[in-house]
Amino acid sequence: MASTKKARKGAIVAGPDFGRRNYMILGAGMLMIVIGFVLLAIGDITVSPVLLVVAYCVIIPLGILIPKDKSGAQHLDGEKESVVSG
Repeated sequence: MASTKKARKGAIVAGPDFGRRNYMILGAGMLMIVIGFVLLAIGDITVSPVLLVVAYCVIIPLGILIPKDKSGAQHLDGEKESVVSG
């Protein structure tokens, strides 16, 4: 039987801090990867490697590294302060 850990009430759970913009960039990267592999399967060996390299080396890392939107980050910081102090 698999064991699951539940967070206590008021505990801060660490995880990826992605906003809508991050998910949009990651989605665009995934779409570029799919298009690149489709073009590769068709036999286009000029555009597909460029799409794949740009998606894997530029777009996906940007989606991970760009910070979350500032409006959402301020809201979450306020919640964290109330959890920590309360």
